[in-house]
Amino acid sequence: MTATTTTAWLDELTAALGADGVLTDPDVTASYARDQAMFTEAGTPGAVVFPRSTDEVAAVMRVASRHGVPVVPRGAGSGLVGACNAVDGGITMVMTRMDAVLEVSSADRLAVVQPGVVSKTLRDAVRGAGLFYPPDPASYDWCTLGGNLAMNSGGLCCVKYGVTTDYVLGLEVVLADGRVLRTGRRTVKGVAGYDLTRLFVGSEGTLGVITEATLALRPVPHPPSTLVATFATSAQTGQVVESVVTSGLMPSMLEVMDRTCIRAVDDLLRADLDRDAQAMVIAQSDAGGAVAAEEIAALTRLCEEAGADLVHSTDDPAEGDLLLTARRMALPALERLGSSLLLDDVAVPRSRVATFIDGCDAIAADSGLVVGVVGHAGDGNMHPTVVFDGADPDQRARAHAAFDAILELGLSLGGTITGEHGIGVLKADWLERELGAVSLDVHRSIKDALDPAGLLNPGKVLRRH
Repeated sequence: MTATTTTAWLDELTAALGADGVLTDPDVTASYARDQAMFTEAGTPGAVVFPRSTDEVAAVMRVASRHGVPVVPRGAGSGLVGACNAVDGGITMVMTRMDAVLEVSSADRLAVVQPGVVSKTLRDAVRGAGLFYPPDPASYDWCTLGGNLAMNSGGLCCVKYGVTTDYVLGLEVVLADGRVLRTGRRTVKGVAGYDLTRLFVGSEGTLGVITEATLALRPVPHPPSTLVATFATSAQTGQVVESVVTSGLMPSMLEVMDRTCIRAVDDLLRADLDRDAQAMVIAQSDAGGAVAAEEIAALTRLCEEAGADLVHSTDDPAEGDLLLTARRMALPALERLGSSLLLDDVAVPRSRVATFIDGCDAIAADSGLVVGVVGHAGDGNMHPTVVFDGADPDQRARAHAAFDAILELGLSLGGTITGEHGIGVLKADWLERELGAVSLDVHRSIKDALDPAGLLNPGKVLRRH
């Protein structure tokens, strides 16, 4: 790319977005070069742009298409797989200025939002109407909905409420050539044509740029009742998870922490946790009243039948929040054990949760590194975290080997290499191993149809071929 052509497309971008909508100072643009993922490739953007409207996004894509400049869509940068990492000399398009909640309809139980709206902002905005937007990624107080849509994010409440795609009724998407596509509908039902909405949710910005979303809402749940139980073995924890599924219970949360995480959190919080427990389960019911009491009583029985060393429950929301603190602080606690983390995101069948946790223990022993496991036991989505010294080449190599071994373990148990974090750069080499050659060929055909020049977020999800 020559200086002359670079100047030409920069001039066109500035004309379309204004001087304050285009940044080129390398000292500033460097802060938009990558997300939260460690050890993923990231380039240096030629420009960082901040569109304020769909028309401006379309203008950016038309400029990029004319000049053959790659475009990387970006939200708040809270991702964990390098999905918004910059491309050398390309355009990084930051969507955070498009941050309006355009509509909240109580009658239709939906909201229309722009991609730069922070997840917590939407939840707060609809609560006044007695409504609730369930998806709750760990970073929900600062991540944006556009990023959640692009990655099909999940969270702690997925066991009952599902992931982002379960709440997307329709989208507005700017395609690679600048055309504006509207998908989906506002109705509860609708099956006209291919389901293009679900095609774009989870596509990680490789097929189009989401500029508006129509999202389904639910009634605000009751304040939760909370249960905590500890176990001497992973197998007992697995028994509880299976029993919850087979009994028909539907807790709003069912989380698990292994011994490594329990001890790390106890060191951080001085919370008098059972440091000898192999696993701790944290569950909630937001059904309210007598139904919640029955659910918690049933969960208590299941934990006791599995041989729990301790079971404690409360219907006091404040005490429940305190009990949840241990789960929410697992990652910060692990961060204190080493200078670097590789956070994984593997989902396995719920019947294999215990086997997976024990397998991660074996990988930790083989690698000589700390591996802590915390996760959403209710849907089998586990987050093993490898802790190591990033400045030590030997530990870095062992950490990457452990990370790969965890992915291999997940696949061997009938699982998937990602339950909610996505593929990005970090796991692109693993995608074919899970999906197979035919599926990957179909993926590439879709990519080629919508983005024939390969300008949208190149190198993410699908490696070049």
